[in-house]
Amino acid sequence: MRPSERRYCDSAVTASWAFLAEPPSIPGLGLRSYRGEEDLPAMCRVKAAAEAADGVDQLSRLEDFVVAYRNLRNCDPATDVVLAEVDGEVVAYQRVTWREEYTGARRYEPFCFVVPEARRRGLGAALLAHGEARLRQIAAAHPDGEKTFEVSCSGSEAGAATLYAAAGYLPALHAADMLRPDLEGIPDAPVPAGLVVRPPRDDELRRVWDAEVEAFVDHLGAAPPGEEGYREMLEFPDLDPSLWRVAWDGDEVAGQVRSFIVAAENEAMGRRRGYTENISVRQPYRRRGLARSLLVQSLHALKERGMEEAALSVLTENLHGAFRLYESVGFRVVRRWTTLRKPLA
Repeated sequence: MRPSERRYCDSAVTASWAFLAEPPSIPGLGLRSYRGEEDLPAMCRVKAAAEAADGVDQLSRLEDFVVAYRNLRNCDPATDVVLAEVDGEVVAYQRVTWREEYTGARRYEPFCFVVPEARRRGLGAALLAHGEARLRQIAAAHPDGEKTFEVSCSGSEAGAATLYAAAGYLPALHAADMLRPDLEGIPDAPVPAGLVVRPPRDDELRRVWDAEVEAFVDHLGAAPPGEEGYREMLEFPDLDPSLWRVAWDGDEVAGQVRSFIVAAENEAMGRRRGYTENISVRQPYRRRGLARSLLVQSLHALKERGMEEAALSVLTENLHGAFRLYESVGFRVVRRWTTLRKPLA
């Protein structure tokens, strides 16, 4: 069998590809399964090219791929990842996964990235149908209950929005990337009485993680992150707990902001940005101004490290008023995202 033929005969994906009435007619196109970490550099290049075309100003790094694929949850790469090649070059990839929310609803996620030069030729639609077929197989083994497909796209991804609309997806939730374009004039926000704010010691990282998991139980769309999530946090290439601002009530974690700086991204983008992410307050400590205080202190911490701007992401329908809080300390929307769903049936 010639190598060019072998690309079309991968038994791990042929059955799923057969769900399509007609594969896309692209000369030299092949679909194959994931071969392991050797595929990650090509996948990283595809994601970087796709996001650059879509105006996403964040860096795709191989080390992030390695960490993510080392800690996958509800995803078996052998059956749940496929790569599309044209004449042996990877031009797209897809991964499917799923989660069960605290509410019991299950969300089945088929997402893919396609390089710009391979778009508008039916490949995205074919991969979406492929992913949905695989997810139906997975969902068939799950108990009855609310089951939906779920995808997301930003306001600048007109092609993706058209594709999802044609496939029957409807808006369900909205999110935003927000930016504070400078770190001047940071407002005052005192720490609530009885609490102490300090970074965690190494032996306290698990306690901080567990507090965040507890805090997000009542958030829209939240699902248990599992041990894989904790390991991924520890293996994050830019992990720097000295930047974290954690509020302590004795030995209890009341709330946190786990900031980080991606130096390689700043160099590539020609900026000095820090991220004030992973913002949470446990239920007993809410409505006392703690989140605002921790966020303000995090902005000061980034400024002390020489940063000139700060960014975060937020679900705009957040039930606890996070979006309004971030606006009140100077963050402004720079990019909007929509989560879309359709019933699995």
